Amino acid sequence: MPDQPAPSATPPTSSEVAQRAGVSRTTVSFVLNGVRSQGISEATRERVLAVAREMGYAPHAAARTLASGQSGTVAMVIPKMAHLYVDAFLAQLAASINEECHHLGLKLLIESTEDEGREAGGFVKLVRSRRIDGLVVVNPRNSEREHVRRLGEAGIPMVVFGLGAADLPRTCTMGTDNARGAQTAVSHLIGLGHRRIAHVSFAPDEYHSVSGREQGWRQALAAAGLPADPALVEHGDISAQSGYLATRRLLDRGVAFSALFAGNDTIAFGAIKALHDAGRHIPDDVALVGYDDIPLADFSTPPLTTMSSDPIGHGKDAMRLLLAQLQRRGDAAAVHEERQTVLVVRDSCGARRRRP
Repeated sequence: MPDQPAPSATPPTSSEVAQRAGVSRTTVSFVLNGVRSQGISEATRERVLAVAREMGYAPHAAARTLASGQSGTVAMVIPKMAHLYVDAFLAQLAASINEECHHLGLKLLIESTEDEGREAGGFVKLVRSRRIDGLVVVNPRNSEREHVRRLGEAGIPMVVFGLGAADLPRTCTMGTDNARGAQTAVSHLIGLGHRRIAHVSFAPDEYHSVSGREQGWRQALAAAGLPADPALVEHGDISAQSGYLATRRLLDRGVAFSALFAGNDTIAFGAIKALHDAGRHIPDDVALVGYDDIPLADFSTPPLTTMSSDPIGHGKDAMRLLLAQLQRRGDAAAVHEERQTVLVVRDSCGARRRRP
């Protein structure tokens, strides 16, 4: 009887298999998950399989399940493809989902619902026109909510960002409590003594998360007995330039405010330039808080106080929920997950200098 490898206290990893076989971890993933569209030679394939057998390695059961799907493709659906150019949170989320797919030997298809003149109803046609195993929908517009609900009820494995259990009770959702996070940010500014706090949203109010953050702004003011003056609100449109223009509109109208809550960090960067161009110093003249804690937040001038929302973790969690659905296709209960946001205090809010 041939000698068998001695059992190990810890199971071997795909990286160890790759090292012994002299290939990349990605190649190991492709071979063990049966992906044959990547140009891997039969000799390499046989060598990886032999090393895996010798080491007693078995790929994760969930990964095998997903990779054995009909197409080996996961779709990420966003409102506009142009958002990837300017929205740092979305870019990080896409990179995280792509990395998880890469490790599983899957392809990631990124599509938009608005480009090429698609109307809201075209969302369903978009999904039906692609052979996919599952999809991740990011920030659907309010006009698309019903179409997303129908897709979920049709049994398509799906995870949705930007809508919650109240909107999609039978579909897996995840994200953050936007109202609570915004309320924390604005309450922090109120605690520093500010009474006139402006708000520049990160997009028009056709997105659920935008209205949620404005709701949090209102709730914080109400809790402190302060009025929510509509003149203090402007809407951006994803990019830093839109944040710049929205802040300039506030300034040009002569609206008095001593603090500003930006709907996300990208908008906050635009606000920083607008305030600088207007001769307003941060935080001495205007305190500023953003949302998301993107990597550049710590490198702005001054460093940006913000709510941390962890898009990398979101991407990993989204793939975990999608894998769970694919394992139990047709018999998967809806899961609704929320990640907590955390206030990251830096210089832009003025907390490190003084209280007004």
